Amino acid sequence: MNRCVKILSLTTLFLAFSANAEVALKDNSEILGKWNLYAEAAKLDGEKKAVTVEWDFKADGVLQTTATDSVGRTKEMKIAIKYFIENGVIQKQATPGREKYESCKVIDKDDSKMTLKCAYLYFFLTKI
Repeated sequence: MNRCVKILSLTTLFLAFSANAEVALKDNSEILGKWNLYAEAAKLDGEKKAVTVEWDFKADGVLQTTATDSVGRTKEMKIAIKYFIENGVIQKQATPGREKYESCKVIDKDDSKMTLKCAYLYFFLTKI
């Protein structure tokens, strides 16, 4: 009985870690192209706030973001920031023009979807 409890505990622990396993990127070729950032959340399983932002990862290390605001005075805002892959993690500029970077770990990824965990938010993206 004691052995069964230990095996069950280890299995539960393994499943908990593998459910939130990170995807290590080899290089930027795995994320190149346009992605639709459709939601963000403070917690992975928390309430998602809908957003309308396009992220375009370019081969030259530029992440071109285009935010759409249908209500505001400015219909579109474009910002180019630098990014690179280091130790399997996306390092992107926290603020344009400054050399401070934030780490964004890829939590989940397939050909059409990607979930990132950055400093304070989770980002949910689909490939365009």
